[in-house]
Amino acid sequence: MLELEHGFRVVDVHAQLDPDEQAVATHGRDISPERLQREMHQAGVVRAAVSPGPRPRGEGYLRANNAVARLSVERPFVAMARLNGPRRVGASAGSRLRNLAAVPGDHHAEPGDVEQYAYDHRFHGFVVDPTHDGLPTEAVLEQIGATDSPVLLHSSERVPPAAVAESVLEYDFPVVLTSFGGFPLDRARMDEALALLDSYDDLHLDTSFVRYREVLERGLLEHPDRVLFGSGAPDTHPDVGVMEVLTLDVPEDLMTRAFTKNPVRLFPGLATGAED
Repeated sequence: MLELEHGFRVVDVHAQLDPDEQAVATHGRDISPERLQREMHQAGVVRAAVSPGPRPRGEGYLRANNAVARLSVERPFVAMARLNGPRRVGASAGSRLRNLAAVPGDHHAEPGDVEQYAYDHRFHGFVVDPTHDGLPTEAVLEQIGATDSPVLLHSSERVPPAAVAESVLEYDFPVVLTSFGGFPLDRARMDEALALLDSYDDLHLDTSFVRYREVLERGLLEHPDRVLFGSGAPDTHPDVGVMEVLTLDVPEDLMTRAFTKNPVRLFPGLATGAED
C-alpha cells in the first residue's frame, strides 16, 4: 500500500499488538511488531498506543502486558496495560447481585498491579473491555485514579455508553470510549455517547471504526477537544482511519486536534520519540 501524504503529525490511541504465537493463533492474524510499525508508517502515524488483544477467559494479562511493553522498546509505540476483573457493568438486579458476590480470582488485576504498571511510566494507561474481560474491582479503579492515568474502554451492545457512565465515570480518571461507543456500526450508541459528552468532562471518544461521516463531523464540530484519533489496527489498516478523518468537511485545525493535540493531552508519551 502506498504511503499517505499529508501534513499532519498523527498519533494513534487505539492499536493492538499480539505479543506471541498463541495470540496470533487465537485471533487468526499474523501481525508482527515490524509489520504494525510499517503499516503505521505507511499511514503517516508517527506514534501509537498499543495493548494486548483479548486473552482466553480465565487467563490473566500480566505476561501479555509485559510482552507488549518489551516489544514497544525502540519502536514508535507506547504500551498500555490491559486489565480484567470479576464484575459486570450494568444496573440490572442480576449484575448487582453478581458484583456483590464477586471475588477476584488469581488471574484478575489487583491494585498493586496497577501501581506497578504505572511506575516510572512503563505503561502509559490502561485498557478495559468489560464485555470480554469483566470490570475490575472498585479498588483497582480507585488505584487507576490515584495514578492519574487514562483508560481506553471498549463499549459493546452489552456495555452501552450509559452503562459506562454509571459504572466507570464516577472515578477520577479520563475515559476514552472506543469507536464513539458504537462498535460495530451502531449509530444509536454513537449518538448516545456524543450526548454524554455534555455531562461528563472526563469522557472522550476515539474514532476507530466510526464509518459514518456525519457522526465524525458532528463530534469534531460540537466537541473539538474530546475526539481522539484511533485506528483500531491491526483489525483495520491505519490508512483507513486516517483517510476517514482527512476527507471530513471540517477545518484543518479540528483535524490537528483529533490527530495530535487531544491524544497528546491525555497520553503525553505520544508526544515524544526519535521517530518524530
